[in-house]
Amino acid sequence: MRIDSHQHFWKLSRGDYNWLTPDFGILYQDYLPNDLLEDLKKHQIDKTILVQAADSIEETYYMFELMESHPFIAGVVGWLDFEADDFTEQLKRMMKVAGFVSVRPMLQDIEDDNWVLREKVVNNIKVLHEWQIPLDILIYPRHLKVIKQLLEMIPNLKCVIDHLAKPQIKEKQFDTWSKEIATIASFPNVYCKISGVITEADHKHWSAEDCRQYILHCINVFTEDRIMFGSDWPVCLLAGSYSEVYDTADIVIKDMLDENGWKKFYGKNAEDFYSRIRRDS
Repeated sequence: MRIDSHQHFWKLSRGDYNWLTPDFGILYQDYLPNDLLEDLKKHQIDKTILVQAADSIEETYYMFELMESHPFIAGVVGWLDFEADDFTEQLKRMMKVAGFVSVRPMLQDIEDDNWVLREKVVNNIKVLHEWQIPLDILIYPRHLKVIKQLLEMIPNLKCVIDHLAKPQIKEKQFDTWSKEIATIASFPNVYCKISGVITEADHKHWSAEDCRQYILHCINVFTEDRIMFGSDWPVCLLAGSYSEVYDTADIVIKDMLDENGWKKFYGKNAEDFYSRIRRDS
């Protein structure tokens, strides 16, 4: 099973997406399941993981509806308020949905960089850990030290770093990011999505070579057992097409991974990480 571990859909009229303004150009329109089918077929992608794009429970349940009506969606990464008094009850309700696979707080958009270390938040992340629900982590490089502290509190936390933690590829910032993400990779249950890479490069003037050292570094430190392909479609359209995202990953890893490694990267690792994935739909 070949899996795209990270993509989004949204419908502007729902009013969930406060971040999505006309300034985002090509992104400021509806993106729905039928819009992605051609790309999935072209690259022989069997299933996708649909990831939240708004800090609302209502959007998560909207994604559940899309999953029910589109069999290629194998799982949904939802959103919950980690400071809500009824966090546990809300999580229990979500766990009744087949295909609910993970939770993602939008850490990159929270003003307090240390928010994830608040006592109430940590306690609710411990609930996730206890109930074997992994955590998707959406951050910038400045948050890596904070995530290290979280992992020191919960060393066996099963989580995945989305988009390589968004290294500043356009500015060619590598050294500090590379050291800090290697530290994160030393925790054995942390995975990394090779996703969102081209959007961190120069949107108008980028190549696979600009992205190469960042992708290779993550393969080296996380190993072939803890990396997964993600398109980050349609956000990737800011810099390039689905095919350009796919081809960039393919070009970089072709000499790095053998056939077994490719299978892990393009599906098996995502299937293992998201243990609640829908396999038969």
